[in-house]
Amino acid sequence: MSRNQEREQVSPRRRAVLDAVRDASTPLGVTEVADQLAVHPNTVRFHLDALVAQGHVERTVEEPSGPGRPRAVYTARRGMDRGGARRYRLLARMLLSQLASTGSGAEATATEAGRAWGRYLVEQMPPSRQPTAQEALDRLAAMLADLGFDPQLAVDGGLTTTIRLRHCPFLELAEEYTIVCPMHLGLMQGALAELRAPVEATRLEPFAEPDICLAHLAASRAE
Repeated sequence: MSRNQEREQVSPRRRAVLDAVRDASTPLGVTEVADQLAVHPNTVRFHLDALVAQGHVERTVEEPSGPGRPRAVYTARRGMDRGGARRYRLLARMLLSQLASTGSGAEATATEAGRAWGRYLVEQMPPSRQPTAQEALDRLAAMLADLGFDPQLAVDGGLTTTIRLRHCPFLELAEEYTIVCPMHLGLMQGALAELRAPVEATRLEPFAEPDICLAHLAASRAE
């Protein structure tokens, strides 16, 4: 099953069809499911086709027992129910609390984790050339936008000196755990390093304004 299929939500009617197939002790045909739910067989067939496409249900064809087309029957694919609630924010809090409890090295660990993911997430340049500062910052801004930071490059004297982050996709976690912001800085540093950019992110100023976090930039020390 693909990631997109795993994320698909199951509607209440489709959930009822899935539950009927899952609860059955033997494979069911379209008519049997329709009779159980008191709905038209075409409605059941539509939902079963969707459940097969999503990977929740398997379709098989019975051995012929006489004239006519062999009957298609359906069974639920074994595995955890993917239609239930998720608690990823709780998981994030558990992991962050564990990292924060490690002491003085927690911030450095968070920053390095951010750098690793920044290198992975940024759209890379062709290996044949090094980007200009503006090209690198445009790619950095695109990565930050994809992540939900709503970035705005702030230009001073023709040079981009800061990035205004107008939204934090991890706001509640950042308010609770200070190590989230170093991870954000690491994201930017890793992305710029991966691009071999002549500019680097030197500092992140959380909540520099009530609605803004401010990333500060400088010419790369490698230049």
